[in-house]
Amino acid sequence: MYKVSSQQKQYNTYILSDDSAASQIEVVPERGGIITSWRIDEQEVFYLDTERFAHPDLSVRGGNPILFPLCGNLPDNTYNVDGTDYQIKQHGFARELPWTVVSQSNEGGAELIVELSSNEQTKLVFPFDFQVIFTYILRGKTLEIHQEYKNLSETPMPFSAGFHPYFLCGDKNQIAVEIPSANYEDNRTKESFEFDGKFNFEQDEIDSVFGDLSSRSTSVIDNSRNLKITIDYDDFFTYLVFWTVKGKDFYCLEPWSATRNALNTKKNLTVLEPNTSCTGVIKITADFF
Repeated sequence: MYKVSSQQKQYNTYILSDDSAASQIEVVPERGGIITSWRIDEQEVFYLDTERFAHPDLSVRGGNPILFPLCGNLPDNTYNVDGTDYQIKQHGFARELPWTVVSQSNEGGAELIVELSSNEQTKLVFPFDFQVIFTYILRGKTLEIHQEYKNLSETPMPFSAGFHPYFLCGDKNQIAVEIPSANYEDNRTKESFEFDGKFNFEQDEIDSVFGDLSSRSTSVIDNSRNLKITIDYDDFFTYLVFWTVKGKDFYCLEPWSATRNALNTKKNLTVLEPNTSCTGVIKITADFF
């Protein structure tokens, strides 16, 4: 029923399948450990800008990019550690670096474990020794991502982490969004608004940050595609971001452990003591109806 295989495309691609549910994901470890595709009954769940994906110097727009060691951006891309300024790009480097496959299994699910470790390149922008281990598990119509973040340094390691999934959509005016928060901040204007469950999709861009989450689950129903996406997340994640651009057939619903600029403000920032670790779990369920 469960199967893990690999196929050489532009990059070596791992394919996790649950044949009983006609469900299949593709993982590209060397392109940021990213999931690029998820098909159920031959219908695609994720959006992918294939032209950008073909160029290794460009960040991927599509699939489910990994955000680490920060979510969002910093003023002037700068933060300070023990009196030294460091510069790091928006969303960090995990989505750009090659990950290593640790193991694969088809027992109880189609499972692939990948990891990213610090190196001299990462220390130039993030001065810590670390290891990040992700376990991708596909069972039926649910994708689980189990994460472990390890501080291998001799000093405390601050960071945030999250995901930036791009969901393929049809008519955005037929989208119904359920986010467990009564308010959001518009990242473009920094203004706060009450949330009534609706967005104005005639705007050029929507970039809304939701905190004070009242439950561990969020969902979007796309009535034009007859698709419901549900994301369940544990207490590691404290924010949700809804982002989309006018004229593009995707929306992003993103679980973050902390909001933008947390490396400077320290708000909801995770700080791991030396030689300790923490974990996080998200589950994405895709139901075509």
